[in-house]
Amino acid sequence: MLVLSRRPQQSLLIGNDVVVTVLEVNGDTVRIGISAPPEIDIHREEVYLDLKRSNAEAAAAPGAAAALSRRMRPRDGGTERGDSTTREPREHRRAPHRTGGNDEHTGGKASTKESPAPEPGSGPKDAPARPIPRDPASIRPGVARPAPPPTRR
Repeated sequence: MLVLSRRPQQSLLIGNDVVVTVLEVNGDTVRIGISAPPEIDIHREEVYLDLKRSNAEAAAAPGAAAALSRRMRPRDGGTERGDSTTREPREHRRAPHRTGGNDEHTGGKASTKESPAPEPGSGPKDAPARPIPRDPASIRPGVARPAPPPTRR
């Protein structure tokens, strides 16, 4: 462990983009400020350990895997979300792609051909994927949250 002495308003750098600044010292309490990019998770140790313990307990609970499996099944064959009936996996097929006009391979007639699969991570070149910043104070152990809607530039 590296041990450093810092005074209020002094900082230390971790890597190229994390800055930890001592804001104030009151008795045995030190207030620090942390500046980091959104893709770096920052947690108070006690919150992180509690979250980790809760997740391990939830995963070890009897029936947890079966319940998760039921919730992840496609809804096309069942009547409700979480329907416990078993379904045969459907074969995934791409819809045919219609081209028209002067297609040199068909002599000018419209043709039907299969569309190529999109490349993983393909999309608008100017819209890179961005991680979702998290507020460590809002993390509650064992509480699942829905994914936020995607944002567009």
